[in-house]
Amino acid sequence: MTRRITLRGVLRGATAALAVLALAAVSPGAAHAGSSAGPPPTGPPPAPVSAGSDGKGLPDGWRLSGKGEGKQLVWASPDPVAMGDARVEFYSGDRLLGRPLAAQDGRSFRLPLHGARIGPARELKVLAAGRRLDEAGSHAKSRGPRTGQAARPAEPLPANGVDPGKPGRYRTVTGSYTLKSVRLPGFPEPVEMKANVVGPTDAPGKRPLALFLHGRHYTCYGAGGERQMVWPCEAGLKPVPSHKGYQRAQKLLASQGYVTVSIAANGINGQDQRAEDGGAQARSTLVRQHLARWADWAEKRSTAPAGVRAVAPADLSRVLLVGHSRGGEGVDRAALDSLYSPPADQDVPTGPVRWKIRGNVLIGPTLFGQNPAPDVPSATILPGCDGDVSDLQGELYVDGTRGVSRGTALHSAVYMVGANHNFFNSEWTPGQSTAPADDDFPTGETSDPVCSKGTKTRLTAPQQQAAGATYIAAAARLFVADDDRVRPLLDGSGRRAPSADPAQVLTHAVGARRTQALLPGASTKVKGGRVCAQVATDEAKACLPSTTSGGSPHFASWEFAPEPGRDAVAMRWSRAGDPVRVSPARPFSLAGAKDVALRVIVPPNTTGTRFDVSLVDASGHRAGLGRVRVDGLPGSDLTASYWGREVRVPLSAEAREKLDLKHVKTLELTPRTRSGKAWLMDAWGWRPGTPAVRPAELPRVDVGRLNVKEGDSGVRTYQVPVTISGKGSGKVRLFVPDIDTGEVAHRTLTVRPGDHVDVPVEVRGNTRYGQDVGHDALVKAVRGAVVGSYRGGVMAENDDPAPKVTLEPVADRVTEGKPLTWRMTLSQAVDVDMMAILSFQPVDGGRELSTLDVEPGWLESEFGASPRPERPLWKMAGERGLFVNVPAGEKSAEVRIPTIKDRVSEQEESVKAQLYVYDEKWEPQPGPVITGTVRDAS
Repeated sequence: MTRRITLRGVLRGATAALAVLALAAVSPGAAHAGSSAGPPPTGPPPAPVSAGSDGKGLPDGWRLSGKGEGKQLVWASPDPVAMGDARVEFYSGDRLLGRPLAAQDGRSFRLPLHGARIGPARELKVLAAGRRLDEAGSHAKSRGPRTGQAARPAEPLPANGVDPGKPGRYRTVTGSYTLKSVRLPGFPEPVEMKANVVGPTDAPGKRPLALFLHGRHYTCYGAGGERQMVWPCEAGLKPVPSHKGYQRAQKLLASQGYVTVSIAANGINGQDQRAEDGGAQARSTLVRQHLARWADWAEKRSTAPAGVRAVAPADLSRVLLVGHSRGGEGVDRAALDSLYSPPADQDVPTGPVRWKIRGNVLIGPTLFGQNPAPDVPSATILPGCDGDVSDLQGELYVDGTRGVSRGTALHSAVYMVGANHNFFNSEWTPGQSTAPADDDFPTGETSDPVCSKGTKTRLTAPQQQAAGATYIAAAARLFVADDDRVRPLLDGSGRRAPSADPAQVLTHAVGARRTQALLPGASTKVKGGRVCAQVATDEAKACLPSTTSGGSPHFASWEFAPEPGRDAVAMRWSRAGDPVRVSPARPFSLAGAKDVALRVIVPPNTTGTRFDVSLVDASGHRAGLGRVRVDGLPGSDLTASYWGREVRVPLSAEAREKLDLKHVKTLELTPRTRSGKAWLMDAWGWRPGTPAVRPAELPRVDVGRLNVKEGDSGVRTYQVPVTISGKGSGKVRLFVPDIDTGEVAHRTLTVRPGDHVDVPVEVRGNTRYGQDVGHDALVKAVRGAVVGSYRGGVMAENDDPAPKVTLEPVADRVTEGKPLTWRMTLSQAVDVDMMAILSFQPVDGGRELSTLDVEPGWLESEFGASPRPERPLWKMAGERGLFVNVPAGEKSAEVRIPTIKDRVSEQEESVKAQLYVYDEKWEPQPGPVITGTVRDAS
C-alpha cells in the first residue's frame, strides 16, 4: 500500500528561483580569446549600468536590472574568472541568494530574483567554495593581512612499517582507446569515450582495476594561448588532455600490479553549467559506461582495443575509483549508483552491474549534494592550499557518513599541507602541461605565509604529485588488496609514508571498527562549553564567528544557513583545570573498544593544547584515561585549517574495572593549558583492523524536476516529483526554500520504496514574456537511506513569445562632435530586461571610425580602453561589443557612439555593427546590421 508523506504548506507562485550552475570557479584567469570581427561577443561587458532607484548604493560591480518578477541581480568582474570546479554563488550576508548564470566571457554573472529581497547592499558578496571573488584587486577572500613569517612544518611523524609509494616489480606499458561517443540525459552534445591506459605486462592472473576521472577544467585550447569551456571544440582548438595528467600515479599502481585507466570528460565539462547537480550524475554515467566496456572485454578479451589487450586482464570484482575535484563527486555517485540504481530518466542503461567498487579516492573533491555513499570506503585528499575548492568541502565525505548506514566502511580525510588544487594533474600544472595551466592558489599582491611559493610549507609540483600518488596507492592497498598494514597511514594513527616526504600529511577517519560514542547534537548537554552550529547565521550560535581568519572544512556550507543537524561542542577557557562535561541524550557503549578516539579542532598555528580525558558512567563512577596534546595546522586567512586532529587515549585496566563501559554517560575534557579554545567534533570507541564492508539494503531518494508551461491565466497546482526506490526504510530531511522570505521549511521524514512525498507547488499563468521560474525542493540523508539526485522541483517555463526587436537610426549620419544614435525597440514591454550587444565589424571599403574619433571617456567606461594606439573600433572592441539594454517594463532604449570634433580635414568615416539579442538562455541571437557615417566638420 502506498503511503503519502505531506510537507505542509504550498509553495507560492514565483518563489524559490532556480539556482542555475555557474561556469566559473575561484581564481582569476586569462580572457577567452576570439576573432575581433567574426562571432558575436559572449556576454555583456562589465561596464557600469544604471541600477535604477532600487539599485542605489550597490557596491562597485553590482547592479539591478529589470522590474518586478523580471528583476535580476548582476555582478561583473573586472577580470575573467577562471573555469574550475567550485560554483559561483551570490550571498547577502550569510544567506545564499542563488547561483548565477555566467556569461561565456567569464566576467558577467546574473541571478533572476523573482521578487526576492536582497538585503542590505553592503552585505552583498560573491563566493566560490567560501572564497570571496568580489573584493577590489583580488579574487581571494581577505580577512586580514597575509604577510608574515612562513609557517614551520611539524616534526615528521613516525614512518609506517609499509610504504605504498615504492614502485612494484612489474613492467608497465601505456596505451589508449577511443570509442563511440555517448549521449547523456540533459546534454545536447555527445560525450567522448576516450581513455589513457597504463598497466602491467607481466603480472599473473586478472588484476584489480583503478579508474581515474579528472575534474572540471578548460576543455579546449589554441596555439595562441586561447582557453575555452565549450564542447565540441571550435575550429582551430584542441581538447585539453586532462585525462593524461595522472600518469605518475597510474605508473606507480601499474608497477604494483593494477590495471589503470584514466578517462576523458571534456564533453561533460563543456556542458554541465546547467546541470543542477554540477554534472555529478553525468559523470557517474560516464564512469559506469567505461566500466561496462571493461566488463565486456573481461568476458571476451578479443573484442578489446589494442591498448587494453596490451596490459594484463582486469578483475572487475576489485575496482578502485579515483576522482579529482568534480570528478571526485562523480566517482562517489558512480559508487552509489552501482549499489542503488538511479532513475531511468537520469541514466544510460549498462545492463546488470558486473563490477564491484571496493573504494574511492577523492582528490580535492566537490560535494555539492553532501550525500556521500556511506557504504563504500573512501580516502579524501584535502589540499591545504586549494585555491579552487577552497573550503575543502570534501571533508563531508567523512563527516556526512556518520550515522547514515552501518558504519563499517572506513572514511578517511588526508590533509596535505602545502598542496594546491591543480598540481595533482600534470596537465593542469605549468611547465608540465600541453595546454596553458596555472597555479590555482591566489596570492594577489602579498605573500601568504603557508601557501606562497618558496615558503617552507608549500609543495612543489613534483613533491605534490609524489605525495598524491603515494596516498592513492595506500588506499588501493587497503581497500582493494585488504592489506591492513597500510591502515595507519589513513585512519588517524599518526604514521607517515616516507615516499610522500617532505609533504606534511595528517589523517583522521570514521568508520571501520569504530563505534559511535558521542556525536554532538541539539539534545547534547554541555557544562563548561556549548553546543555550536557548524552552519549558522546567528553569531552567538555559530562554531566559528564570521570574523575568523580562515575557515573549517567541517563547517563547509550547503544550500542553507542555518542548517539543522550539524553541530559540534565549542570550548573556551581562561585557566587550566575547569572541565568541560559533554553528555549525550542517552548513555553510550565503549564495550570492546581498545581506545577512545576524539576529533578535536584547535586554532591554526597553535601548539601544545592539552586535555585530560575522563569518563563518567551512568552510575556516577568516574575514571581518568590520560592526557592528549592537540596542535593546530599551519594556516592563514586564505586556508581552511580549522581541522579536527584525531587523538586517542587507551581504555586502561583501571577504567575497565571502575566503569560500566556499556553505559557511559559523560565525556570530560579538562584543559591543562592556561587559556585557549577548541571544538570537539565527535568521540568514538576505537579498535584496530579493517572489517569487510557489506553494503546495507537501503531506500534511495531522488528528487526530480517537473517542467510545466506557466499558462496564460489562473493558478495550477503541481507536485515536486520525488522517487523512492530500493529496500527498507530510513530517514531523510526535506528542505523547501521560500525565496520571498529567505526562510527554509524543513522536516525529517521516514521513507520507504513506493511512498508518495507530497510537495505541492502553485504556478500562476500570465501572457507576458519573462523568465522560467523554478520552485525547489532538496533532500539529505539522515539515517538508513541514501540520496542520489538531491535537488529538483517544478520549473514553470515561460510560454510567451519574445518580442520582436528592431534597431532604427535616430542619427546615423552626423557631423563630427555629435553622437551616432540608434534606438532599440521592442514590439511590446516584457517582464525581463532585453539585453543585446552591438558587435563592431569591418567596414566594406572606405575610411573607418577609429578610437581617435570618439570620446576617450566613453572608450574607458564602455571598453576599459584608451584611444592610442589608433585602431578601428572593431579591432578595439574585440569580443566585448557595446552593451544595449531595454529594462523590463519599457519598450525602447538608445545606444550612442559619441564622436569628437578635431582640426584634421578628412574623408567621411563609417562604422558597422551587428546587433545580437540575448535570449532566455542568455545566448546571443543575430539581429539587424547597422551602419553609421561621420562627416568632417571643417
